[in-house]
Amino acid sequence: MDFDDYNLDAENYDEMFLPDGVPREHSRLLHETLRKLSAEELGSIQERITRSFLNEGITFTVYGDEEADERIIPIDCLPRILSDAEWRKLEAGLTQRLGALNRFLEDIYNEARIIADGVIPVEMVRGCPQYRIEMRGFSASHGTWVAICGTDLVRTNDGFMVLEDNLRVPSGVSYMVANRKAVKASLRRLYRKTGVQEVEHYGRILLKTLRELAPRGNSDPCIALLTPGVYNSAFYEHLFLAREIGAELVEGRDLLVNNGFVYMRTTAGLRRVDVIYRRVDDDFLDPLVFRADSLLGVPGLLHAYKLGNVALVNSPGTGVADDKSVYAYVPDMIRYYLGEEPLLANVKTYICRRPKDLEYTLDNLENLVVKRVGESGGYGMLVGPHSTPEERETYAKQVRANPADFISQPVLALSRAPCLIEGRAEPRHVDLRPFVLHGCETRIVPGAFCRVALRRGSLVVNSSQGGGGKDLWVLAEDDQSSGQSE
Repeated sequence: MDFDDYNLDAENYDEMFLPDGVPREHSRLLHETLRKLSAEELGSIQERITRSFLNEGITFTVYGDEEADERIIPIDCLPRILSDAEWRKLEAGLTQRLGALNRFLEDIYNEARIIADGVIPVEMVRGCPQYRIEMRGFSASHGTWVAICGTDLVRTNDGFMVLEDNLRVPSGVSYMVANRKAVKASLRRLYRKTGVQEVEHYGRILLKTLRELAPRGNSDPCIALLTPGVYNSAFYEHLFLAREIGAELVEGRDLLVNNGFVYMRTTAGLRRVDVIYRRVDDDFLDPLVFRADSLLGVPGLLHAYKLGNVALVNSPGTGVADDKSVYAYVPDMIRYYLGEEPLLANVKTYICRRPKDLEYTLDNLENLVVKRVGESGGYGMLVGPHSTPEERETYAKQVRANPADFISQPVLALSRAPCLIEGRAEPRHVDLRPFVLHGCETRIVPGAFCRVALRRGSLVVNSSQGGGGKDLWVLAEDDQSSGQSE
């Protein structure tokens, strides 16, 4: 592979190269190996990786205006590499952040001290559509409202920043493991020489976390993964995770609540369920409490949870903490609950419910990214520099009509990493979604779902919007120097 025409831009941090074109220390072995491979050899590697995803049925669903389209997620064969030192800083920052978010959730559904002390406005919390009044007065086991968190990180020339926290039903971890399996098989010799830390044990760590949250300290609980069904966009992941942790994959119709306990229908009769890893949104979880027309949930499930007879992961009501307006207050939560300075920065955020922020946003639409506070997956947002005047005017009308539904942020110069595009190396923007687990303690496997904006110039990494994935290699501390000397 020839990097002679690889385009470096001083505005964008490059994950492989220093600004002068010299490979970064932890990427030297990868760079040397790629330079020795021909375009045909790399094309063959890419084809094997793509074929492995096809054979495994690793898909996601894109919902269009008229129909759903099931696709194989595009995977780039060139791994992104982080040093052990870089990863340790991220690990510490993610642990700190989830600790504060769990404290925040426990607080706002009970004493609400952070509101009384004026750290966050009451309307920001209780006016959030994801705030569940039904959870008031409830205390989560071990203080763990969020046991599984997927936090999106981006890097600029100023360092890593948190783009958003996914606390309800975060997805994508199956792609992290599948990317590793496919790329490792195709670059096995390089993988061994580089000294990459493993991620395939994620399932074991997830299972340990779920067991810790089981009622009454049951060391061998019955665990079920609750899925909306085969037509859900992430059904492949539900199937994958159930298999990884040895859980029963169930739909709402497979469960029932009797006398405050949850049971699963089996061919041998009813079996009590202790832990439910739910991939069903709050609204559809229990038709007796939330949406009465839901056919996906289990009547009485919330009652059983609040009695302490079943664990729900993640807890209902966590969505208030990943609302894009509330996100802006996470650094203040860290200071308030932990008495520490945030280790990971937020992106500057303008909250449109504030008159000054609304005015600034409307005056600068062409320079901002504007998002709906409750949306995910790259939907419902405006990327100002890539929009037309007509699109901005239409969007501005929506913002004026309901300012509280929007936030805006500056367009970031996201870091870029080399990707194999039509046989040559081209830079593409990337982000990271590490997965943070919390039961009795916080655990993070040394890896992430690295998302990449495969369209030239695009900043949108979501697979539903034309993005793809990469494998992330976190180097082991003891192996970095020795690997590069071979």
